[in-house]
Amino acid sequence: MTEYITTLGRLFLNTCRTFPKPEILKSKVDGHWEAISTEEFGRRVRRLSLGLQALGLRPGDKAVLLAESGPDWIIADFAIICAGGVTVPIFPTLPADQIRYIVDNSEARFLLAAGGVLWEKVEAIRPHLTHLEKAVFMGRGEAPGGQPLAEVMALGEKAEAADPGAFERTAEAIQPDDLASLIYTSGTTGIPKGVMLTHGNFVSNIHGLDLHETFYQDDVILSFLPLSHVLERTGSFLFLFKGCTIVFAENVAAVAENMIEIRPTMMVSVPRLFEKIYARVMDQVRTGSAIKKSIFFWGVKTGKAAAALTLAGQRIPRGLSIRLGLARKLVFRKILAKTGGRFRFLVCGGAPLAADIMEFFYVVGLVIMAGYGLTETAPVLAANNPTHYRFGTVGTVLPGVTLRIAEDGEILAQGPNVMKGYFKNEAATREVMAGGWFHTGDIGVMDEEGYLTITDRKKDLIVTSGGKNVAPQPIESRILANPAFSSVVVVGAERKYIAALVVPDFGRLEELAKERGLEYKDRADLCGKPEVGAFLMEQINLATPDLADYERIKKIVVLDKDFEIGEDEVTPTLKIKRNIVEKKYKDLIDALYAE
Repeated sequence: MTEYITTLGRLFLNTCRTFPKPEILKSKVDGHWEAISTEEFGRRVRRLSLGLQALGLRPGDKAVLLAESGPDWIIADFAIICAGGVTVPIFPTLPADQIRYIVDNSEARFLLAAGGVLWEKVEAIRPHLTHLEKAVFMGRGEAPGGQPLAEVMALGEKAEAADPGAFERTAEAIQPDDLASLIYTSGTTGIPKGVMLTHGNFVSNIHGLDLHETFYQDDVILSFLPLSHVLERTGSFLFLFKGCTIVFAENVAAVAENMIEIRPTMMVSVPRLFEKIYARVMDQVRTGSAIKKSIFFWGVKTGKAAAALTLAGQRIPRGLSIRLGLARKLVFRKILAKTGGRFRFLVCGGAPLAADIMEFFYVVGLVIMAGYGLTETAPVLAANNPTHYRFGTVGTVLPGVTLRIAEDGEILAQGPNVMKGYFKNEAATREVMAGGWFHTGDIGVMDEEGYLTITDRKKDLIVTSGGKNVAPQPIESRILANPAFSSVVVVGAERKYIAALVVPDFGRLEELAKERGLEYKDRADLCGKPEVGAFLMEQINLATPDLADYERIKKIVVLDKDFEIGEDEVTPTLKIKRNIVEKKYKDLIDALYAE
């Protein structure tokens, strides 16, 4: 059992003392993998932290962190936190006006930003910021108006030489109830709110996860989600707490290649990645020969039979065990090889993952630990683990957390990981904490064994004109498991029936056009073909055969481009902003119901 720690400052000190290793952080620089040792990690954090203090950062001060994920991000985060400061992470993909809102609303005195486009955003908004005093430039070269990172490090080195114990005293003086971070919600339903998370909030979640899962210091983590996402950030705290090595993917597009290079044992992701991998595998099977299809589905069937016995705690019979070994050799090994072949398990959060996709990956040998939580809960409330695992669920409640289901189906939570409140927004805090329980806004059910299943967001529930309640997320998840689709948004509030905006997989669509001899001028022309609409409706019906009639999609609009973060249609965590999308495509939606 790892030493119990009470603050993130003590977590950092414990990691530096307990896990001396040549590779604690790793990233690709100019085409080559470069590692940072625990010793170097500790040195950089201490000097940056002391340098920031020399510039005037005091306990409780807000410091915005605007940079791409990587070692510098984690170093800057710990430098701020260990000085008693409050890190305000901002997604680098946000437009300048939203960055300005967060910097100003948080009352940040300090800002640390990377170079290039991100520094240009800072320069554009800087004249309008009312609280900002110091801006630290973390990029290469020079930046007018910015304090170069090297200069701040030099200040820290000088301070450390003058008082060698200053950093440790400040880090150890932090209390569990002190604010550690101010994280702004993604704003799918309105203006972003600043979630106040304390050291105790984060640390309680880390210890809860440590008791719930199994992590080792020789684990290698491939990190590709933005560290400004609370799931990835808490994950990084946990991994460093256990002495794991964190390797940063070059970018999202390079994840598949980096898996083979790094051969990770663990990774945190959102459902969309697994949906895309599943869709790609099934598409390859679809285009394969009859014999390959037969072997593939025989292998999956064999794996499912073995998995059912394993999860039920029963012994696998010898005959099935032999068939399973053959299935692994003929089918699963090829899939695992493309992931590096060393994954112990993968962590999934951010949205529900379909049961059949969880089951498929489990059968193949890629166990996905689906979990559930929110920014306001630092973030995990429940998760699957190797000994308690159910397809289609988000697992059981973490130690120390209490959940209950309200009469209307909403999930309510209590625990040491629940936020302190929303910054400068007492009304919203009172509303969400009514009755002493945190109201998650999610609808769910819990079975007799304590496994939680999320059905949808309370605000996303669609009520048809006939009074039927329809949960769109499970329907969308099932459709997205089909390789013909890239994105789906189910609509139909106060309408007679359910419809959908669909974005097809354009590679698959071009294949279809070639197969059927369809001529088209451009992508928009192709998406408008009646044959394309009929094909996509057929695929939707195949993906949702057992839905109630009022849940079945009756009509679709085929869009010729995907939803984008830059268009404010998607949050940085890849969640569709339904209100924005429905408003933007209102005319097309109205046309579906015109008759």
